[in-house]
Amino acid sequence: MLADDMACNPRNPQAATVFNNKNEAINVYGDDVEVDYRGYEVTVETFLRVLTGRLPETTPRSKRLLTDERSNVLVYMTGHGGDGFLKFQDAEEISSDELADAFGQMHQKLRYHELLFIIDTCQAASMYKKFYSPNIVAIASSKVGEDSLSHHIDPAIGVYVIDRYTYYALDFLEKVNSQSKKTLGQFFKVCPRHLCKSTVTTRVDLFNRDPDNVLMTDFFGSVRNIEFLVEPQTTLKNVELKQCSSSVISEPKINFQYSYLTQFPVF
Repeated sequence: MLADDMACNPRNPQAATVFNNKNEAINVYGDDVEVDYRGYEVTVETFLRVLTGRLPETTPRSKRLLTDERSNVLVYMTGHGGDGFLKFQDAEEISSDELADAFGQMHQKLRYHELLFIIDTCQAASMYKKFYSPNIVAIASSKVGEDSLSHHIDPAIGVYVIDRYTYYALDFLEKVNSQSKKTLGQFFKVCPRHLCKSTVTTRVDLFNRDPDNVLMTDFFGSVRNIEFLVEPQTTLKNVELKQCSSSVISEPKINFQYSYLTQFPVF
């Protein structure tokens, strides 16, 4: 989800690009970036529905979080916030209680195995204080009572282009590949106070593994685990063969019913 899609903003002099610094070293909006929700589609309600799976039946698969009890989920949030809230679109906000409840529903519905939560905003640590679900590790760019600051300004566009924590986190992640042995414990230390100008905090009491032994590729590798089945699996056709006493076997008939979807559904 991208609430403020600067790559597509007409004021962006480098159309369809977002760079990590004024030297335009890394385009973080590359060809491999897929955005399913953007602009005013990004609301608190939509975000919570995506996490919990409570979406309308007409929602396409590309806009669903198709995870299960074996999935590692990454949630990265950034923007303007304060003690116990993060703003959406300068019109509404999500609270720490709502976020904790959404993760609780995800756990009950078996929608994740482990969850990495990263937030870069002012008083960011306040957003994970209410978490209670197991197997969640959280990283915040600032503790309660502190601001999170920007890194540097781009004179060409006259605005700050990246926040300090995100800048150093991206610098670390750009060096991680599928064969990397870098750990989550190392990632905790990417932005010490003399660089971030704020105190990066973590919460690991809900996590059942030692972060120093957790590879970054567990969350950033995008590698699918393959399970090999030793015993043969029963299929519908096998069941029919066992139940059929006739020497002639016919394929089951399936009657499909078609109907038009509502053009403008009301949710």
